[in-house]
Amino acid sequence: MDELSRRLVPDELWALVEPLIPPGKTRPQGGGMSRVGDRAVFTAIVFVLTSGCAWRHLPPSFGVTVPTAHRRFTEWTKVGLWRDVHRAVLDKLGGKGMIDWSRAVLDGASVRAKRGAV
Repeated sequence: MDELSRRLVPDELWALVEPLIPPGKTRPQGGGMSRVGDRAVFTAIVFVLTSGCAWRHLPPSFGVTVPTAHRRFTEWTKVGLWRDVHRAVLDKLGGKGMIDWSRAVLDGASVRAKRGAV
């Protein structure tokens, strides 16, 4: 694993994330390509999300193809992985007393507005 990958997903973060990742689907008929490792895919996704680059510009140095990274991003989004990772990180930091909740912000714009009477 190269330096950029270790910076994006250090071992401590991966230890939190790995148990949250759902198991990969297996093909009942067998065969096909071997599955790309979850850490490599997770790291590639983190790169895209934090760098702002387009999926199609994902560098090949991550060892993950664009379709694989995007497909797993979609799969993991559907099962709520990102919410679970967020909670795990908050739990870890909160357990160490590293969160200052006096500066928390609530955003009411993310709540769907109710339709008023016409």
